[in-house]
Amino acid sequence: MKLLDQACARGARLAPCCEVVGLNVRTVQRWRASSADDDMRMGPKTKPANALSDAEEAEVLRVVNSKEFRDLPPKQIVAILADRGQYLASESTIERLLHREGQRKHRGPKRCKGVAKPREKAANGPCQIWSWDITCLPSPIIGHFYYLYLAIDVWSRKIVGARVFDRESSELSKEWMLEAMASEGLDPTSLILHSDNGAPMKGTLKACLENLGVFMSYSRAYVSDDNAISESLFGTMKTRPAYPRNGFANIEAAQAWCALFVDWYNTEHRHSSIGYVTPCQRHNGESEAILAQRRCVYKRAQAKCPERWSRKPRPWVAPEIVYLNPDRHTLELQRGK
Repeated sequence: MKLLDQACARGARLAPCCEVVGLNVRTVQRWRASSADDDMRMGPKTKPANALSDAEEAEVLRVVNSKEFRDLPPKQIVAILADRGQYLASESTIERLLHREGQRKHRGPKRCKGVAKPREKAANGPCQIWSWDITCLPSPIIGHFYYLYLAIDVWSRKIVGARVFDRESSELSKEWMLEAMASEGLDPTSLILHSDNGAPMKGTLKACLENLGVFMSYSRAYVSDDNAISESLFGTMKTRPAYPRNGFANIEAAQAWCALFVDWYNTEHRHSSIGYVTPCQRHNGESEAILAQRRCVYKRAQAKCPERWSRKPRPWVAPEIVYLNPDRHTLELQRGK
């Protein structure tokens, strides 16, 4: 407790301090609220009468780690043993033993391959990082969809490419992405392109863009948060009041509606992540002058009626650096601000 108090007095947060010493935050809070000097944890005074003996525990661990059972979970192990007329322990008891011995993970010689979170990427200007994805658009026929290919600039939040196709295809992705890059006039070697792991995101597209010098970045399988910017954009689009709930009559109607949405999003929608300016204003370098003008308005309002302002005026700022998949240290710094 003295060590925790010293760390907190020097500016550290309680939660990470508790994690370092291996204590729960609620436990420490209860200790601080208690007048006693000890930890007040009573714990069991005697070993339960129905607990496994040391020899029985050793036998359970020997069986579950044997060549026959080391790749199976406890639920399957007890079922197989029961078919043989043998009972060693319950599933929960085996789970507790494995947890105590640090064997809750894959115990066989071939360990499951872990997939690391995508590395943090930072952009301080437009056309440095793009995020893109594909979403389904309903048609009048149940089970039949159109597919919207959509790319967004991570720094400015401008939609830089949007096209509706009748299928998902790596070849279509390549042609569409090359058109989007040409329309922005960017240098391929300066672009990081992030997407999920779907088949249209790889194949011909991956080979072509890597040959051009584009750095390809991918999300983990089944982890939508790794491509949260595109997923959030789809959410904004499909919750628009004008979004057709009964489907699009044909692919031309879907393309026309998406073009109207892109125009609204880029030129009228004031985005919360970039200081409530439009993506086009941010992309074209106009946002700082707009934010500065807002700061002047608020300063004049405060000078006119200072008694109405208990705090400083709203700063009206936008982040200079935008992170894609920020790591823990970056998140802590952002929370600190």
